[in-house]
Amino acid sequence: MYVLDGGTAHVTDISQWSPGVNEGQSATFSNNVYLIEHGDEWMVWDTGLDENLIDVPGGEVVAHDVRGVVTRRLSDQFSELGVDPAAVNHIAFSHAHFDHVGNSRMFPSATWYVQRDEHAAMFGDSFADYGFIPDLYATMADNPTVLLDGDHDVFGDGTVVVLDTAGHTPGHQSLLVHLRGAGTLLLSGDVAHFCDNFRHRRVPTFNADHDRSRASMDRVDELIRTENATLLINHDARQNALIRQAPHAIE
Repeated sequence: MYVLDGGTAHVTDISQWSPGVNEGQSATFSNNVYLIEHGDEWMVWDTGLDENLIDVPGGEVVAHDVRGVVTRRLSDQFSELGVDPAAVNHIAFSHAHFDHVGNSRMFPSATWYVQRDEHAAMFGDSFADYGFIPDLYATMADNPTVLLDGDHDVFGDGTVVVLDTAGHTPGHQSLLVHLRGAGTLLLSGDVAHFCDNFRHRRVPTFNADHDRSRASMDRVDELIRTENATLLINHDARQNALIRQAPHAIE
């Protein structure tokens, strides 16, 4: 598995992600793209911020007072690994916010795994209620699509499993990845944005369903115990600094 740079997000007040604490505190969010090799097939999990933001000096405020900044094109990172995005076989997003679907158009041939509720929210009339920007994922309507109603074993051998962790958005999902050397990793998406928020079960003010958000955190916690998994929180920059980054692989 490779961890690629999907840009960073800069916010001036992170209290909307952790109600009751961190009032007026600024932060930089890490934002990863995960490329998983399974035999002769490739899967992408999340696609980061739109790489064209690299052309905007200082980045751009996209939503929720979040300034997206890109310093490395995702397409260049794929080239460095010798992987053609058009040849990627499978794709899934933790959810459809702009910092996770920004480069979805790069993978036109990939089979897309998405929760039915998320798909309905993405392409329905109420997309703006969830902070979705359809222009960023419009091409996904042409991808082969598998609508999910819960967990899904992508390769049928238990190595990569999509997990239903709704709450942040109607069909938010996480990914359980079993690696031979590194063991089991749980890519949690935005179940929580920081390790501290996960520990204290803090739910962002704008989450779609607060009760389901907490239930999903509880589920992830249980899976960490039962699967002996390492939790990777996508936006926690401190944790991310400790993770092996591409072009080096986590094996």
